[in-house]
Amino acid sequence: MAGNLSHSTPATRAVGAHSADVVERQGAEVLKVSTRSRPSAVAGAIAGVIRDSGVAEVQSIGAGATNQAIKAVAIARSYLSEEGIDIVCTPSFIDVAIDDEERTAIRLLVERR
Repeated sequence: MAGNLSHSTPATRAVGAHSADVVERQGAEVLKVSTRSRPSAVAGAIAGVIRDSGVAEVQSIGAGATNQAIKAVAIARSYLSEEGIDIVCTPSFIDVAIDDEERTAIRLLVERR
């Protein structure tokens, strides 16, 4: 999935080997997670975004990618709790375009509590 989602904002950067792409969008960063994403790398990216802006959006398509995303949120919560920061995660569905085809993704909005 990494690199295949199209967004209105073209700026992306890789986060860890085979992990997540990050896209800046309206003040929040979008992390796109695949089945091959390393949860600890994604968790580090989530924690960094939360420290910087207080809000991160994690997107995944499919059960395997969603599993990695949920694990990453749990790991990020433990990373941030060491600094006295607590986070909450709000799941929802989002339509994304992949190779000119609409797909439904899981969107996890991660915010400071």
